[in-house]
Amino acid sequence: MLMALYGATNDSLCEEFVAAMRGEFEMSMMGELSFFLGLQVKESKDGIFLSQTKCCKKIFKKFEMENYKEESTPMSTSCFMDLDLAGTTVDQTKFRGLIGSLLYLTASRLDIMFALCLCARFQPNPKESHFKAAKRILKYLTGTTTVGLWPFHSPIHLFGYSDSDFAGCKLDRKSRSGTCHLLGSSIISWHSKKQACVALSNADAEYIAAVLKFSRSNNN
Repeated sequence: MLMALYGATNDSLCEEFVAAMRGEFEMSMMGELSFFLGLQVKESKDGIFLSQTKCCKKIFKKFEMENYKEESTPMSTSCFMDLDLAGTTVDQTKFRGLIGSLLYLTASRLDIMFALCLCARFQPNPKESHFKAAKRILKYLTGTTTVGLWPFHSPIHLFGYSDSDFAGCKLDRKSRSGTCHLLGSSIISWHSKKQACVALSNADAEYIAAVLKFSRSNNN
């Protein structure tokens, strides 16, 4: 059994497509899409809203975090994770299961991408500090389960932003650059990675981040 999704801004085009498909295949209509591969789809006159509220609640239940205190951000600004060789080792299977479940949410929750990918680096030998950081992402999701993707209704102007930390990685003392580009109020491109060299000052790290932003803008 195969499932196909289709849509158009013109009802007659949808009818033509259905007629063509029924001429080639035996098929039945399931009606308006409301749920697909974990994505909740809600259509209104203002547009289509995508969210993963049900998936969030399943993850809370799976990891027994349904009644935990909410956090305002997915990661603390004072969190600088390293290998934590002296830390207490946690169950690798459970930690990987949490990371995998959260990765599934990134289809509509790009706001957790950076914190999640940082935690994912420590899957080979997770410690209690790494598991605590991953659970903070769940606490953040507790208060933002209804957040999702929504079409923008704003003037189409292109904006670009860049930022960096200074020696943010405790393993090699390299800084991290972050850039993003928005078309109107919607983000269309984002990038975050460690810089190739060690910055000697905060101003140096910011300069490298700015150069990276403009180089990516020109390439796009």
